[in-house]
Amino acid sequence: MLQSQSPLSEKPVDVRDLDATELKKKLTERTLTSLEITKKYIDHLKQVNPAVNGIVEERYSNALKEAEVADHLIAQGNEAGSLTGIPVTIKESFHVKGMHTTGGLHLRSRQKQSTDARIVEKLKSEGAIILGKSNTPSLCFCQETDNKLFGRTNNPWDVNRTPGGSSGGEAALIALGGAAAGIGSDIGGSIRFPAHFNGVIGFKSGRGRVSHAGSYPEVLHPLQQRMYGIGPITKSVRDARMVYQAIADHEYDTRMNVHDFTIYTLPKGSAILHEFIEQKLEEMIDYLNKFFEVGIETPPFFNESASIWQEVMSIDGGKSTAKEAGFSGTGSVITHFIKEKISGKSDYHVFLTWALIGARLFKPGKKRILEIERTIEKGDRQNEKFFDRNILVLPVYHRTAPFHGELYSEIFSIRKTFKKYMPFAAYANVWGLPSLTVPLGKDDGGLPFGVQFISKNGNEEALFQLGEIIEKGFARFQRCRLHDS
Repeated sequence: MLQSQSPLSEKPVDVRDLDATELKKKLTERTLTSLEITKKYIDHLKQVNPAVNGIVEERYSNALKEAEVADHLIAQGNEAGSLTGIPVTIKESFHVKGMHTTGGLHLRSRQKQSTDARIVEKLKSEGAIILGKSNTPSLCFCQETDNKLFGRTNNPWDVNRTPGGSSGGEAALIALGGAAAGIGSDIGGSIRFPAHFNGVIGFKSGRGRVSHAGSYPEVLHPLQQRMYGIGPITKSVRDARMVYQAIADHEYDTRMNVHDFTIYTLPKGSAILHEFIEQKLEEMIDYLNKFFEVGIETPPFFNESASIWQEVMSIDGGKSTAKEAGFSGTGSVITHFIKEKISGKSDYHVFLTWALIGARLFKPGKKRILEIERTIEKGDRQNEKFFDRNILVLPVYHRTAPFHGELYSEIFSIRKTFKKYMPFAAYANVWGLPSLTVPLGKDDGGLPFGVQFISKNGNEEALFQLGEIIEKGFARFQRCRLHDS
């Protein structure tokens, strides 16, 4: 057991179960040391990673040295910041000085970085200790976590199922208690799918709230930039708030009271959900009715959002992504798709090549791009009013974690089934809104699922307060212990 017995503590503490806030408290009280905590996490990661393949590059030796420094600072009362001595993991797509950023591509396997991403700089300045980097799909271009360089990440609750993506490695590690907290990114549910499938808390930041500098691949088109959000993946809502405050590029408003807000949910029948998820959502709404005015309304442009998301993701027909991957043209993409399907010997995962083929098929024309821009301009104005003192409750996905490959088939089908399955995730991306995902329950097979709360930039604190209400009285994070020794 990875437990610590402190002279000042009457019973053993399992650091895997503790959130970062509790660990910070114990560090301040000197009942645990950062070195002790860091060692426990490293030992646990070494034990569980073979089953899930979440960590793809580690820096354990450096982390232990940094933990010793953190303990010295704490002893002197000179903590660097809010995360001093707290071990975290981080998505592979963020540059960390001295580590690789590969995008899951063989051609980038030797690409060591000489600088930190902006969010990594902020984490380090707050005293966080980075244990390692977590797996993603190729170029983060998929909602399942698999690539030809590092292989597939498994859902810790059932290794035959997906952890989601593209922050799937990160969410799987936090679900296992492999770190105190983690960082992911989200341009199409990439924090929220993994949070939902792994039973953890995930926060997608709103448009322009967290710097993209040093995130790979770089998001260049303005319509895609507005959809992209970076945020924490954690064991508690209070940790999500704390880590978000550490990485955000804006002044955080703490003066909000969520009880000044109205909660809105979609009209009954708007969502195609598995029965147990629909039932649990109804139970949660009944619970919220005790504290809030709860209304029923479809938010502006909800029904159009999945199609807009798909077209924006295909804005250049996948040309920039294909170029980043090293393809010479459409023919090269198709050749590698066929090669991988037949022999499995391409350097490129079939998820990437098929997505690039689909991007070419769904590429919007110039006239359609102008229509999208006008719609977004109109929608932004309407959403500014709709979310002024309102929070929207949405599912994340219609079911719990599918078997490997099934999620991809549902979202990337030529039959455009994304229109049925993506509206819940796509909405916050298309409109650049912050979204908090919290655990809601488990299905009959023990697979977790979550719910998301959405509002506008500036209302982040209200989202966190609502999440804490659900966490306190309805459902909370439960660590996956299936792979413990």
